[in-house]
Amino acid sequence: QVQLVESGGGLVQAGGSLRLSCAAPGRFFSIDDMGWYRQAPGKQRELVARISGSGTTNYADSVKGRFTISGDIAKKMVDLQMNSLKPEDTAVYYCNAGRWQLMRYDYWGQGTQVTVSS
Repeated sequence: QVQLVESGGGLVQAGGSLRLSCAAPGRFFSIDDMGWYRQAPGKQRELVARISGSGTTNYADSVKGRFTISGDIAKKMVDLQMNSLKPEDTAVYYCNAGRWQLMRYDYWGQGTQVTVSS
């Protein structure tokens, strides 16, 4: 199973900023969109932000105005700039890439921990 390569994350105080980056391996086939999900302890994995090949973005309501997703789908790279972080943003963040070929195929990174202290 192909895995995406993530970097960034770590520990930051509330109000601080972090940047996550993700790239697909060079031998990866074409993809249609990339995004970030997160999973906090005891909770389901949820979409944080996604960007399509056309540049269309969508965000979870909880991060709108604070997080910005950017990337180049053709180059299979995506970043997530996280500002004004809150303790409730603490979670493992997973990079996701999606490909449509009759059905959707999802590919994931191994996850990176983001911890926001109060």
